[in-house]
Amino acid sequence: MQSFYLNKIVYYTGGAIALLFIASYFHPALYTIAALLLALLSIAVLADALLVYGKSKGIIATRTTPDRLSIGDENRITLHLFNNYSYPVNLSVIDELPVQFQERNWVRKAALAGNQGTDLYYSVKPLTRGEYVFHNIHVFVTAPLRLVTRKFSIAAQKTTKVYPSYVQMRRFQLLAISNRLREAGVKRSPRLGHSMEFEHIKEYVRGDDYRTINWKATGRKGSIMVNNYTDERSQQVFCIVNKGRVMKMPFEGMTLLDYAINTSLVLSNISLVKQDKAGLITFAENQDSFIPADKRPGQMNLILETLYKQETRFLEADYEKLYTVTRNKINGRSLLVLFTNFESMESLQREMPALKKMAHYHLLLVVIFENTAIKGLIESRATNLEEVYVKTIAEKFAFEKRQMVKELQQNGILGILTTPQQLTVNTINKYLELKNRARI
Repeated sequence: MQSFYLNKIVYYTGGAIALLFIASYFHPALYTIAALLLALLSIAVLADALLVYGKSKGIIATRTTPDRLSIGDENRITLHLFNNYSYPVNLSVIDELPVQFQERNWVRKAALAGNQGTDLYYSVKPLTRGEYVFHNIHVFVTAPLRLVTRKFSIAAQKTTKVYPSYVQMRRFQLLAISNRLREAGVKRSPRLGHSMEFEHIKEYVRGDDYRTINWKATGRKGSIMVNNYTDERSQQVFCIVNKGRVMKMPFEGMTLLDYAINTSLVLSNISLVKQDKAGLITFAENQDSFIPADKRPGQMNLILETLYKQETRFLEADYEKLYTVTRNKINGRSLLVLFTNFESMESLQREMPALKKMAHYHLLLVVIFENTAIKGLIESRATNLEEVYVKTIAEKFAFEKRQMVKELQQNGILGILTTPQQLTVNTINKYLELKNRARI
């Protein structure tokens, strides 16, 4: 592999000397000057090459990457560079990024003093899950006279897996623990009523609800005693992800399936923070993965690893089989958050019988996606007959989406129509609303 390069200044100088040799044909006195300049250039190039090739490991480069990357988020990568030469050098660094990024002009510049090191930082934003392979690091070192460049190729191959957005999951987790979810756009829902999960008996203090007086304990104690209730916990929350072809629709580089997976991860974590049990179901033409609802310490890691592997097979989802799974494998009434998509009222009507049967035994929340591609068409101004037709059809599709939510509600099924960008916030809002209203 070539590692020796002459810089542009050498070619420019050599070209000028060549012109002098041509001119010496007409003015012989120029020949001596041209020959002298050529000799000086050759000596300078040789000296510069000896300096830059004086050490076999003139530059040391390593890369630090996270153990796993987060899809849809900025992930920081660090390049560590050290100059083993005793003199300052100018560097051009090329890191061979994974093929998924399709980055062909990646280069960073740096200047290092003798026997000094530095770190270069950059971020990558993966848009698909899977394995990403970082390859070698190439460093081009310019010698002191700036005539010669030497290339160092440092072996640094590393395979890193891209997981669902655990960065987003951690951010919402921290906000939930500190009761600051409103900073992420999550609304504060008023608490209506109270749960019936008994905690303990205590003496009455001003402000306690008279309806909670325990008359038997009051008679034994001789003072007014009341039952104390706490928020009902350990409810089952299942995220159900449709892996059918309708979830392959792209939005800003990611598919609807990836958005649903990211939100499932966040919602599962939030439900565990709220002391509920989190479970997971993925399905398409058949039931694919099933994780029973639990809140044991390793539950989130199990959900994360399962979501990492999910891919669509471009087939139609079977909701009847999904109903069979929820009926046979889920014990007790649970909150089922179904991430799916319907592009027409007819497609929703075909699956309505299965959805109604699931809603009979569980609290079913269906999350469907707003078609953001037609929003621009609706807001645009029509200037000719064809654009009028296109705008009318776009408005019809948008109207049908809103009608789907109403159709679900008329059949006793909760529904959310959301953009992929607002999916996580809107889903968490609905979950907290249901929890505060003691619906789960």
